Amino acid sequence: MRANRVTDRLILLDSNICIYILQNASGPEVAQLSNRNKEDVAVSVISYAEVMLGLTRAPSDQLWAAEQLFMRAGVRNFTSEAAHIYATLPFRRNSFDRLIAAHALSLGAAIATNNPRDFADIPGLVTEDWTIWPA
Repeated sequence: MRANRVTDRLILLDSNICIYILQNASGPEVAQLSNRNKEDVAVSVISYAEVMLGLTRAPSDQLWAAEQLFMRAGVRNFTSEAAHIYATLPFRRNSFDRLIAAHALSLGAAIATNNPRDFADIPGLVTEDWTIWPA
């Protein structure tokens, strides 16, 4: 199931949306985040790890901005339920997207991403493209 705007469920931010938010404070992704209640948006610990890896040599102001984003959205831990769901998904080698998708399904969440095609083959997963504003 795909949707342009999901308002009745938790939104899990894909790593690429986190990066867009950090790179462009006036982008559509920031507007999307601003229009959501804090409790309606989260980041998977998988996305958190991906983003933080990319910032290992970043200046302190970029690290501070990332931590502000993660405090705003809240980082959710990957659970054993998510691991069981992950084991049922179509396999793709070296894809963190599968872990993020399993995490979203375990939370009953949709995924905000700029690349819904990465998740198109996952049954029951809802995505939103936050690079389009208004959605």
